[in-house]
Amino acid sequence: MLWTDIITLIIVYLYVVIIFLLAEKVLKTKAEVSRKFVHIMIGNMIFAMPFFSDSSIAFWFITLPVTIALFFLTDYSPVTIHNSITESGHALGLFFYAGIWSILLLIFPILIDSNLLWIVAMAIVPLVYGDGFAALVGGKWGTLKYHIFGGEKTLIGSLAMFVVTAVLSVFVWVIYSAVGYNIPELNVWYILIISAIATVAEAISYGGIDNLTVPSVTAILYYLVANFL
Repeated sequence: MLWTDIITLIIVYLYVVIIFLLAEKVLKTKAEVSRKFVHIMIGNMIFAMPFFSDSSIAFWFITLPVTIALFFLTDYSPVTIHNSITESGHALGLFFYAGIWSILLLIFPILIDSNLLWIVAMAIVPLVYGDGFAALVGGKWGTLKYHIFGGEKTLIGSLAMFVVTAVLSVFVWVIYSAVGYNIPELNVWYILIISAIATVAEAISYGGIDNLTVPSVTAILYYLVANFL
């Protein structure tokens, strides 16, 4: 591990601690906002991943430990730890969130090709920003609702997810290309189509399962784009 990796890890750890403290202490009275604040802000770590000399560092020292820690905040933990973050939403939502991030890191840049870290980032975008803002926007302004497989969604929430996912995907694509990753030429149509599919995946998922389905579908689609289109 290089000294730059150690510095990056320290910065990321401090960032995560600050985010959880803000959510638990400052936003404790607004449980749903607190949970989505963590959901969105932790996702900003996709911009730290390229600064590690090896993607396995992010896996072993960030996403995997966070996944384990979040498990102990769920109802399935052998010990009870009361908190306003996981208790405000689906019991396994944030655990799935960190878990799928770990799995994607393991599969794409670690097992397949280190250059594919950008696919992990693109897959996390709809999970972090799209789904996060869909819940916030839908919760505040969502009057037109629809139900699929027992889950309740709002039209404006789904629209927000599509728009935010598309815009942030373009931004992340450009950032990863700028820092040296070998990414296909930017194609807005691909991003719009994949953003729409991610939105549908979120709409038909219920409970916290969208934290698994959305990034999984998105990662597969971007892998197909990178290798076959």
